[in-house]
Amino acid sequence: MTLENLLEWRRTYRKFDENKLISKEDIEDILNSIKFASCANNRQYLRFISVESKDKVLEIFENTKWAASLPNNIGRPKEGERPVYFIAILSDEEKKLRFNGIDEGLVISNLTLLAAEKGIGSCIIGSVNDKKMREILNYEDNYSCDLVVAFGYPKVKSSIKEINAGEDQAYYLDEDGNYIVPKYKIKDLVRRI
Repeated sequence: MTLENLLEWRRTYRKFDENKLISKEDIEDILNSIKFASCANNRQYLRFISVESKDKVLEIFENTKWAASLPNNIGRPKEGERPVYFIAILSDEEKKLRFNGIDEGLVISNLTLLAAEKGIGSCIIGSVNDKKMREILNYEDNYSCDLVVAFGYPKVKSSIKEINAGEDQAYYLDEDGNYIVPKYKIKDLVRRI
């Protein structure tokens, strides 16, 4: 798969094949991508928790909110569609710089691209409660968890639909239950001089 095809395939997936587990080798490869992410001043203040046990994965899932643009009964994965793996991203509150979101974005891009290369879908979830995550994952007081990334083999497709500037960009489901993600045309996003 070319990089462009990989970028196009790496959409957000919210329905996974819960019976298809991710191999230990693939988890190691995904985690190994962390060290290749650029970060501000090379501070490396982010920490990660690889949530591999089925019980903990389910506990994390039960404490996240999914698909803000869709009604909860449609956007939230049902039994058999839930993710099989999570990575929690922790920020060291004492060390982070104003580039915090950029560093998180860079490492998430690595994690999700490497997973996509293996046919593993992902969903970045920002609707998490740090207090609840701390109870589940037991991390140090100076860290906070604002993001988790869910992984699994997709049960549905997710594709881009090119739209004009000003059109509704909210994602939706088509008649087959696949995700359609409207994206503005490059000419409407980029000013050339």
